[in-house]
Amino acid sequence: MNAPSAALGRPRLHLRVCDSTNERARELALAGAPHGTLVTAAEQTAGRGRQGRRWLAPPGTALLCSLLIREPPALLPLMAAVAVAEVCGPEAMLKWPNDVLLGEGKVAGILIEGRPQEGWAVLGIGLNVAVPVEALPEDVGVRAATLGRAPGDVEPVLERLLGALGAWLGRDERAVLDAFRARDALVGREIAWASGRGRAAGVDGRGRLVVELADGGRLALDAGEVHLGSASGD
Repeated sequence: MNAPSAALGRPRLHLRVCDSTNERARELALAGAPHGTLVTAAEQTAGRGRQGRRWLAPPGTALLCSLLIREPPALLPLMAAVAVAEVCGPEAMLKWPNDVLLGEGKVAGILIEGRPQEGWAVLGIGLNVAVPVEALPEDVGVRAATLGRAPGDVEPVLERLLGALGAWLGRDERAVLDAFRARDALVGREIAWASGRGRAAGVDGRGRLVVELADGGRLALDAGEVHLGSASGD
């Protein structure tokens, strides 16, 4: 069984600069680190998001962390997304599977990697706590949002996030699905993905994105990236 949720964040490795907190957490996982081990960094030189994109933030302005989860639950992506959104506030919405939005801008991203056959996953989270959006490259800044806090708030936000994650990891699947659906930014909107397009119709009981097709059919996406309107945009 997993350690109690209160143990999330212990032990902790904090780095002033690292390539990727997910990479460091993966190394610790392979070395036998316990459930709840946390890696944080003030700056990442090779942080990455979904689809191989880089995660950019000026030093000390973003929460950059990776948490080792032993025996990860099936709905871990949705649990994590709901927990992050809860910390970001009531206006935060979720873009399946686990981008957190304020307005139309991305305030946080989640990247889960691991070895399911070995019973572990690394939960990587990047959250723009005090990131000045205007300091980001233009192509990133136009799609980004920030909590607008001070750099000194990064650590308190981390503590709140660990508490929220611990609580949601202990919730039943129905509660998780209900919470995700209440913040679903895609439902009812036209979307596109690598091999098709349709209208988002929420998530099913397995956390998959349900899509209504133009011919009246429906399908469920269990992985990949979707975009609003067309496959070229976000």
